[in-house]
Amino acid sequence: MYKIVAKEQLSENVFKFIVEAPLIAKSHKPGNFIILRISEKGERIPLTIVDTDKEKGTIMLIAQKVGYSSTKFCEMKVGECLTDLVGPLGKPTTIKKVGTFLALGGGVGNAPLLPIVKGFKEAGNKVITVLAARTKSLIILEDELRKYSDEVIIMTDDGSYGNKGNVTVGAEMVMKREKVDECIAIGPAIMMKFAALKTKEYNVPTQCSLNTIMVDGTGMCGACRVTVGGKTKFTCVDGPEFDAHQIDFDEMLSRLRCYKAEEDEAKAKL
Repeated sequence: MYKIVAKEQLSENVFKFIVEAPLIAKSHKPGNFIILRISEKGERIPLTIVDTDKEKGTIMLIAQKVGYSSTKFCEMKVGECLTDLVGPLGKPTTIKKVGTFLALGGGVGNAPLLPIVKGFKEAGNKVITVLAARTKSLIILEDELRKYSDEVIIMTDDGSYGNKGNVTVGAEMVMKREKVDECIAIGPAIMMKFAALKTKEYNVPTQCSLNTIMVDGTGMCGACRVTVGGKTKFTCVDGPEFDAHQIDFDEMLSRLRCYKAEEDEAKAKL
């Protein structure tokens, strides 16, 4: 059993959890994720490991109320235990010195972005981070990301904080003024699609961390398959990060919608 030792609400529907998981904390690398279940009959929920404390044996997870299972998880209290927690899963991020590194985060995508930004900064890179959301209250982990960034640019759709516009506008502001050597974009699939199209215009190598439908996390079920460079890949074992300019985002967006009716039915029971 994996005990929740701390919980904090970051925005209206987003929560941070600190969970006891000493073996996972010991083995974690940026880019890794876990899959959890809150009960014996619970759905398997994939979440990125945002941070770890190896001495205390804890990991940090950030979850958003979206469907039935994620809402039930977000309603759990300190002292309660998760039934299952498997990880670390996925290939870790390739972190190296590249020069100027551009990190693009949309909404809850700021959570998996944090350990990557930290890693690239510690590797000696100049790190420019662009954070975007619909409105100011939905920007999460800003202070933590500022700690490891040379510059942070905030974009909001309604102009309530930072600059008015989306993450693509912020990315172009940076690429117009200076050479960017590498980029990563993490957020909603539609945001990553258009960020990838924009960085391709500027010939900036770009990775995206994909948030596909996922079930077993071992490559056996095939639920998380995506097409990258014309070939079938599995997000759980081949990713979650892929060359953004090779991803078939339209196919991915279509597959993300395939269980919408079932998800709406389950959510209606809350």
